[in-house]
Amino acid sequence: MYKVVSYQIADSIDIKSLKAAFTGELIYSDSEELFYAISADRYIYIFKYGVVSFWNYKAVDSSTFLQFINPFCKNRFAENLSDEFIVEPGAPEHKIRHNKIEITLVEEKVLRMIMLNVSQSVALDYYSEQTTQLLEETNYHTQILEKKGRLAISGTNLKKYIGKTLLLKNRIAENLYIFDSPPETWEDERLDKLHTELKRNFELAERFRHVSEGLGIVKENLELFKDILQYRNSVFLEWIIIALIAIEVLQLIVEKIF
Repeated sequence: MYKVVSYQIADSIDIKSLKAAFTGELIYSDSEELFYAISADRYIYIFKYGVVSFWNYKAVDSSTFLQFINPFCKNRFAENLSDEFIVEPGAPEHKIRHNKIEITLVEEKVLRMIMLNVSQSVALDYYSEQTTQLLEETNYHTQILEKKGRLAISGTNLKKYIGKTLLLKNRIAENLYIFDSPPETWEDERLDKLHTELKRNFELAERFRHVSEGLGIVKENLELFKDILQYRNSVFLEWIIIALIAIEVLQLIVEKIF
C-alpha cells in the first residue's frame, strides 16, 4: 500500500529556478510542472501553482523537502493545506473508492495521473477558501449598504477587491485541468479513463463550478459597488460645480454693489 499526499504551500513556485537547483532524477518537466523519481519507489511532483505532491514519503522527509524549496516559493503559507489518497497495487483492474484507488501495476504515468488529481483537489480547496473570504468581505459591505444606505469602502479599496477577484479567476483558469484532459491522456485510452474516473471521484468539476459561481457573485456585487461609487462621485462633483458657480455669482454681486 502506498500513499499520495499533496500540499498547497504557497501562491506559486518558481519552477525554472527550482529545476536548476534540485538534482533529483527528472522524469518530466515543462514550464509549469516538475516530476522527479527520488528512488525506485519514491516520487515528487511539483506544480507552478504552489502545490507539491509526494508518493510514498514519510512525513519527516516530505517536511524536509518543503523546507528546501522554501526560497523558490512566492507568498509561502504559515499553514499548508493538504489532501491524501491511498494507492493499492496488484488489483486485476483499476478501481476507485472514496479515499483510495486499486491499480494493476505501479507505472510512472499512472502515478503522475493520480498525483495530478490529488494536487488539483488540494488546489481547489485553496481556491475555495479564497473565494469564501471574498464572499464574506462582499457580504459585509452589502449588509452595510442595506443598513445605512451607503458604502463604507473607498474607490481604491474597491479596485483592489476587483483586481483580487479577477486575479483569482485567471489563476484558476490557467492552472487547473478540470475540463481539458492533460496531453498524456490523448493517445492512451486507459489513462484517459483513469483520469476521468479520478476527476469524478474528487468531484473536481462540481467544486470548480462552485468556486466559479462564487467568484461570479463577488464580481457582480463589486461591479454594482463600483457603479454606486461612481454615481456618488459624480453627484459630489456636481455639488462642487454648483458651489463654484454660486461663489462666482456672489463675487459678481459684491463687485456690482461695491
